[in-house]
Amino acid sequence: MNLSVERDGIPWWRYPIMWLVVGGPLAVVVAGSAMAVVAIRGADPVLIVPPAALARSAAPALQVRNHVATPAQR
Repeated sequence: MNLSVERDGIPWWRYPIMWLVVGGPLAVVVAGSAMAVVAIRGADPVLIVPPAALARSAAPALQVRNHVATPAQR
């Protein structure tokens, strides 16, 4: 079986179905590589926040959470 034989004298890259089969995975690889470059080069710096500042910034969220968890008064 000779796989290099061209059907109808047309090279393999001239068939549109081949680009549908290969194009999808190729586009995913290119997009994934681009996203990796963006993620590595554009990484945000790590912020070191003291625990006391975290407690103050989370206070409104904790009040809402406690309010929602409180049973309704009748």
